[in-house]
Amino acid sequence: MRIRIFIRIRIIFFILLQRYNSLKKYKAMKTKYIDLISQTYDFPQEEFDVEDNNLLFNEVPLMDIIKQYGTPLKITYLPKISANIQKAKRWFNVAIAKADYRGSYHYCYCTKSNHFEFVMSEVLKNDVHIETSSAFDINLIQTLHESGQFDKENFIICNGFKRQIYIDNIVELLNQGFVNTIPVFDSKKEFDLLAQQKINTKCKVGIRIASEEEPRFEFYTSRLGIRYNDVIPFYREKIKDNPNYELKMLHFFINTGIQDTAYYWNELTKCVNLYCDLKKICPELDSLNIGGGFPIKNSLSFDYDYEYMAEEIVAQIKNICEREGVQEPDIFTEFGSFTVGEASAVLFSVLQQKRQNDRELWNMIDSSFMTTLPDTWAINQQFIILAINNWDKAYERVFMGGLTCDSHDYYNSESHLNAVFLPQIDSANYPVGDSPEDIQYIGLFNTGAYQDALGGYGGIQHCMTPAPKHIIIYRDEEGELCTKLFAKEQSYKSMLKILGY
Repeated sequence: MRIRIFIRIRIIFFILLQRYNSLKKYKAMKTKYIDLISQTYDFPQEEFDVEDNNLLFNEVPLMDIIKQYGTPLKITYLPKISANIQKAKRWFNVAIAKADYRGSYHYCYCTKSNHFEFVMSEVLKNDVHIETSSAFDINLIQTLHESGQFDKENFIICNGFKRQIYIDNIVELLNQGFVNTIPVFDSKKEFDLLAQQKINTKCKVGIRIASEEEPRFEFYTSRLGIRYNDVIPFYREKIKDNPNYELKMLHFFINTGIQDTAYYWNELTKCVNLYCDLKKICPELDSLNIGGGFPIKNSLSFDYDYEYMAEEIVAQIKNICEREGVQEPDIFTEFGSFTVGEASAVLFSVLQQKRQNDRELWNMIDSSFMTTLPDTWAINQQFIILAINNWDKAYERVFMGGLTCDSHDYYNSESHLNAVFLPQIDSANYPVGDSPEDIQYIGLFNTGAYQDALGGYGGIQHCMTPAPKHIIIYRDEEGELCTKLFAKEQSYKSMLKILGY
């Protein structure tokens, strides 16, 4: 009996020893930052990879960029813009072919997402159209036409609430021969403003439907557009018998973007049904603008079936039109964030690590989240955050702090994790030297939409924090990577001049 007990004890001890050794081995092997990322996500991914413990972004070695330009630094990788445009055009055109859909597809870029000339130049290489939202957008289009980048035959979808100057500029475009300029009425009064103008050609127009907001919104119906029940009476009263105008387009916009939700499909169905009702009394109506764009990746765990969504949108529009006995419309999309968002990143260096209590480590960066990425502060927008170097080091949970004195200037979570994990820093001895390799660098990715406009690019930032350097990355005819400095770091002189000194 004693022998059996002794044998059992030895067996249990042996099993426990094996488990202990396995756990030690696992801990020794699986505590690096690269292990964390590889085990948490499907990694590497299309735009992210690691080489020599340094991060590549669209095959761009970011440490080489940092060594050349320093931080803080904004980068824009132009080929990503064209790649996303071509993907979307392919998805919709394949969907149209599969469904035997009789309408065509038109890709529009929302200028409000990013107005920079280098962005617009890249966008317009891809045979696309433009959606505008304000008066100065019209001046931008005229400038692009003068440089030979934008044809007068391209569609210009003029959205947004229109003051007199916006109406005046639209009329100027029409009279200059931009024949496919389509002012989309955001309110019934905009028609009266337009009708007061002298237009030398028959004007194609559109109507925006005031869609219902998502259930969690503070109000039920969008402030933009004309309500459902008023669309057909408005057409009959103002447009139908007016020889100067032709209703070309019905437009709706979903603030959440194109999502596989009951809310989105319900709004799409309502708008297509209204299109069919209007088409029966307005033969010249032939276009449906499904505003609200495709989402972009805000996490390494992002999962979205773009092909399925394009095919389902096309199929649902076709089915409703067939049921109602009307011709399927041409489909227009307005993709802003999807076009430019994934092309850009902001790179920072960690200046210092501060331990503020038993649980909180603060990595202080060399810029401000509030000024360079205002959406992180304003709407708690999440971006992909990754270490640029030191992927072979152990990891730790940290909070990221900006330079301003505002308590909201921080970043502390990824889109699906209420935490940020980065390579471990020896707080007491950081940095150990002056070379770039001695410093920890981080990047926030897919930041190319809206951040510069919302942050007031080149203006006065909170605590007079200077705007970072901005470089453009592109490929030459041989496919070699090239960089160009677009803007230097903002100087104190430019700020003082703006302030009147």
